[in-house]
Parts: sequence; C-alpha cells; structure tokens
Amino acid sequence: MDDLRILRSALGWLELGLPEEALSELAGLSARDRMRKHALELRLLAEMESRRWNAAADTGRLLCMKEPKEARFFIHAAYCLHETGDTLAARDWLLKGPATLIEDPLFHYNIACYLAVLGDRKRAESHLERAFEMDSSLRETAQEDTDLASLRREI
Repeated sequence: MDDLRILRSALGWLELGLPEEALSELAGLSARDRMRKHALELRLLAEMESRRWNAAADTGRLLCMKEPKEARFFIHAAYCLHETGDTLAARDWLLKGPATLIEDPLFHYNIACYLAVLGDRKRAESHLERAFEMDSSLRETAQEDTDLASLRREI
C-alpha cells in the first residue's frame, strides 16, 4: 500500500510540474518496485520533464525491453537519444520498435526529423508527408521544428 501512495504522490508532483520532486518520491520505492512498469513510466516522464536526457534514454530503453510491444516507449526512448545528440542511435532505436509503429503519425514525424538531421532528405520528406496525411496538425508543429529546417520549403 505504501508503494501505491508513493506512485500517486509522484504522479501528483508531475501534474504540478515538479519533476524533481516526483523523482525524489520514486526513490522511496524498493529496488524491485522501482523496476515495475508504472514506476518506470513515471520516472521516464519526470526525467524527460527535467530534461535529464541521458537518464531518460536509459529508462526509455529499459521500458522497451520490458514491454517490447509498447510503441510509445520506442518513440520516447528514441526522442531522448536524439536529445542527447545521438540522432543515429535514435533512428536505429526507433526502427527496432514493434510493427505497429507504422500506424503512428509520431513515428513518421520523428523518423523524418532524425533522417533530416542525418542528411537523408528524400526519405525524411517521404516520412514527413506520411505523418501529415495521418495527422494534419503535425504540419503546424513542423513549421517551428529546427530538426526540419532543411525541409522547410517542403512543409
């Protein structure tokens, strides 16, 4: 029951925009419970919110290994890797995800960003167009995304 209270408190801190407090709360879990899916998810969100990209990339990849069919974990882990500056690793990690990723507009958007940064303009344009077909609201996001600067006239 104490673990449930800790998880709820951590979630509350996150909802208040206080990720460091959430991480402190999660540290109170036993080592075993810190490795459970819900605790790892909260830790990942707190690490991302506090821009701890290396730690978040590790947590995200751990979630991917524990839950290999959860597409969102691959998207998060890859994004964190990209934020560390390792865009090649981000691209490769995202491509290791489950086949269901192909149905997710964020997969196409993020892979387009990684490909654009890596200089693969043609494939980046193709994925970006697919993302826009699936979710037209991403077009507005793309206008401001520095990763897509090389494709700006295509957006």
